[in-house]
Amino acid sequence: MEFRKEKDTMGIVEVPAHVYWGAQTQRSIENFKIASDVNKMPRKIIRAFAYLKKSAALTNLDAGVLSKEKCELIAKVCDEILEGKLDDQFPLVVWQTGSGTQSNMNVNEVIAYRAHVLQGGSLMDEKRLFIPMMMLINHNHQTTLFQLQCILLPIKL
Repeated sequence: MEFRKEKDTMGIVEVPAHVYWGAQTQRSIENFKIASDVNKMPRKIIRAFAYLKKSAALTNLDAGVLSKEKCELIAKVCDEILEGKLDDQFPLVVWQTGSGTQSNMNVNEVIAYRAHVLQGGSLMDEKRLFIPMMMLINHNHQTTLFQLQCILLPIKL
């Protein structure tokens, strides 16, 4: 299997080259190796994240704090998630920290990296390998714009 290097605040981690998730999702996979074959995060929760992030993008567009281009990219990827086209990009189990941070970041990373590819980029782009800020949609910024992490999971439930 081919890997790419991703970097976050904890350093560098190897991620399978073909997936849309990044460092934080990969760390969760590595740190929560419990019942990964039977206790995946329910698809309904993943889809709820997509509804929330698409709604937030549309609201932030209306508020003038997110560009139309970024909003459209986020919405397009969220639609792909809602249609089940990216189901294989959500490998995390329900066993994680209490607020669902890892699943939230999994969705953020998939949105950001899929948007990058939709724009003609590659998951192996050098400009993106160590500097996700270079991408038009950043997994820590545009996909979470004005969303409080601590309330996201209860809202979806």
